[in-house]
Amino acid sequence: MSLRNTPFDLTGRAALVTGGSKGIGHAIARGFAQAGADLFLCSRNDAALQAAAEAIRVQTGARVECLAADMAVRDEVRRVAEEAARRLGKVDILVNNAGWNVPQAIDEIRDEDWQYLVELNLNNVMAMTRAVVPGMKQRRWGRVIHISSIMALASTPKRNAYSATKAALIAMSKASALDLGPFGITVNCIAPGPIATDMPMSILSREQQDSLAARTAVGRWGTPEELVGPALLLAGEAGSYITGTCLVVDGGALSRVF
Repeated sequence: MSLRNTPFDLTGRAALVTGGSKGIGHAIARGFAQAGADLFLCSRNDAALQAAAEAIRVQTGARVECLAADMAVRDEVRRVAEEAARRLGKVDILVNNAGWNVPQAIDEIRDEDWQYLVELNLNNVMAMTRAVVPGMKQRRWGRVIHISSIMALASTPKRNAYSATKAALIAMSKASALDLGPFGITVNCIAPGPIATDMPMSILSREQQDSLAARTAVGRWGTPEELVGPALLLAGEAGSYITGTCLVVDGGALSRVF
């Protein structure tokens, strides 16, 4: 179904998606391309990134630029922002998706792991947003979407660093929305629930995976493609009056008390 000439049409927009080689980031990027956007993708693995970019080009015919970079390194964040603006001419839509989790109980946390997750999951989001916002302000239009998690709103054992950083994204989006609203820029979070990507599948046991599926209202894990609709809502004119909020996409997992 074509999205052209609808409030979800992204024709003429340029989108930067971090962590765009697979999972949620790749699905959202492909959805943006189908809606008409030009793309700039980044991730650490150059081979996977190049393959992902080419797949989107073939599937959609969109312009897709990419650059391998580590979003836990501040200079790399700055380089990605600069390259995206240089190659695409601008960045209208930013999706801060890059992130990771290292499960550790509160009394088992290693300083190096905590610092790494704070840098990757939180600090890089601030740095990337800070880098692209001046151009958005100049053009008086922009969309910033942070990928948070339902682990920001509830948690499970050994998710101290992950929950803390993802909750911080929600708080930061509220403050940033106030900063940027007068310039036509919205800032929001999406909080996915159980989405079948490499991170949870590599960390959770089969028993834990089944338990999470059973907690949802729909009785299953979601797919990365089920994040595309919410992202399109927040990225285009359809979501022009939505800002400073967190859109939960969890299959009803947070609806269950027991």
